[in-house]
Amino acid sequence: MGLLEGLLGARKLLLAILVPLLLLPLPMLHPSSEASCAYVLIVTAVYWVSEAVPLGAAALVPAFLYPFFGVLRSSEVAGEYFKNTTLLLVGVICVAAAVEKWNLHKRIALRMVLMAGAKPGMLLLCFMCCTTLLSMWLSNTSTTAMVMPIVEAVLQELVSAEEEQLMAGTSSAEEAEPINLDVNNSQPPLELIFVNEDTSNTDFSSLMQNKAKPPVLTPSSRNQELKRKYKSQHDQMICKCLSLSISYAATIGGLTTIIGTSTSLIFLEHFNNQYPAAEVVNFGTWFLFSFPISLIMLVVSWFWMHWLFLGCNFKETCSLSKKKRTKREELSEKRIQEEYEKLGAITYPEMVTGFFFILMTVLWFTREPGFVPGWDSFFEKKGYRTDATVSVFLGFLLFLIPAKKPCFGKKRDGEDRGPSLGMEPIITWKDFQKTMPWEIVILVGGGYALASGSKTSGLSSWIGQQMLSLSSLPPWAVTLLACILVSIVTEFVSNPATITIFLPIVCSLSETLQINPLYTLIPVTMCISFAVMLPVGNPPNAIVFSYGHCQIKDMVKAGLGVNVIGLVTVMVAINTWGISLFNLNTFPAWAKVSNITDQA
Repeated sequence: MGLLEGLLGARKLLLAILVPLLLLPLPMLHPSSEASCAYVLIVTAVYWVSEAVPLGAAALVPAFLYPFFGVLRSSEVAGEYFKNTTLLLVGVICVAAAVEKWNLHKRIALRMVLMAGAKPGMLLLCFMCCTTLLSMWLSNTSTTAMVMPIVEAVLQELVSAEEEQLMAGTSSAEEAEPINLDVNNSQPPLELIFVNEDTSNTDFSSLMQNKAKPPVLTPSSRNQELKRKYKSQHDQMICKCLSLSISYAATIGGLTTIIGTSTSLIFLEHFNNQYPAAEVVNFGTWFLFSFPISLIMLVVSWFWMHWLFLGCNFKETCSLSKKKRTKREELSEKRIQEEYEKLGAITYPEMVTGFFFILMTVLWFTREPGFVPGWDSFFEKKGYRTDATVSVFLGFLLFLIPAKKPCFGKKRDGEDRGPSLGMEPIITWKDFQKTMPWEIVILVGGGYALASGSKTSGLSSWIGQQMLSLSSLPPWAVTLLACILVSIVTEFVSNPATITIFLPIVCSLSETLQINPLYTLIPVTMCISFAVMLPVGNPPNAIVFSYGHCQIKDMVKAGLGVNVIGLVTVMVAINTWGISLFNLNTFPAWAKVSNITDQA
């Protein structure tokens, strides 16, 4: 028994050692570049799926095995680990770190809650819109971890007591210690962009215990015990509905921008490497394609969640009339109002951060909008500037601009707030280090290295040839099958690992069947984000599940509906406005050039 326990305890170490040894006959018995590349790919994929070693460490496997087997030179492999996307990530993190440091995200969330009121239907819509908006720019995990304490505070006010008790104890409730929504103390710092997908499945228990633990929002231990006790079935449904909707809205928001989630960034860099002559995907074109998808998914998912948990009485749950508010709804609004007022007037660092946030978005949109000349056309040399140029430049400025408002004349009364700031900038290098996910930078680099090795060795072409049997299917059916497959796999495998494994396969499949690669790559990239049915699907699911309002069966039931909504919406989009936006009716010349290069 002790031996068995020892083996189970060392199963990861054994797996990490045995997998390369058991697969070693593949390159030994078939000494070719394709077999060697397949060996490296399989070993890395097994490490990623089983998480025998950390994801970032597994991504280093190609860095030493490719040169060892003669697939790529060491200098060639090293060049794959730092790309243009990495610089884009660095700049975005600088801006988003400033958002987190100065609590701009908290101000936005609380303000939207105040606008919606305390009606369940409107609260659901408000929180979903707020989460979607934030998740466009922050990671899904960071957004969920930031919004959930606010949701929990509202839920505690809604279900902590019956109306009669609240009416009798209004005065004592007002004297009680106010709820604490201090984001910095109750949840992890905002780890930007990639963290939502990189947290390993095996680390979810610690994530739920340490990082996603709900904050104490009520003044007494008695009220803490009421967290998972509901006065009615309706209260329980409200808690389930609002909690789950945060995770789903974060996923929807991440689809909207090319920097919203790691899967889209991995897709962008892989696509640019695979098809360097294709200048069709950038921040603007991705947004034009994905924003209607996110909007449709948001609205339909809101109806789905409302119908599933709150019923069809939209008139009662979505009323904005103050006359129809109950006492506890009024009390909830009052407590949120108090929390918002504690933020005080908007500060100078918040204004600077908000300005940079908007400026970065505008510059991304206007660089190469496609339908009119962008600002990049003003330069003599074309193609030198990318979205990363904008983000890094603005991020660099945040290290220079003082956090304290400059005063060139005599100080006014009350303006000497925060003398400790001195000449401290909006963000410091420590703020950047705290949020920069270097492990995921290595993970993405490993994915690029695998793709480059597959292309150079001819493995991707070989895989494509094995899929000729699918040529009898129409293109939409091929894309649908690929989307369904990755939607299932991503429920159990991390999103970066899933997309890194499937991208080269999908590219080869598209080239072999003479389908525009974007027709399959974009839907597959989006569907990989739909890991919404299980707590282990992604960290936002784990965070929401840790609050204890919903069971796994609730997540499966609600997540299945969101998954179907997303799949249908993406397929409709790629076959309607996606065709005209990306010219998907033809097999492009840039794909033909890549195909000829691979075969050569």
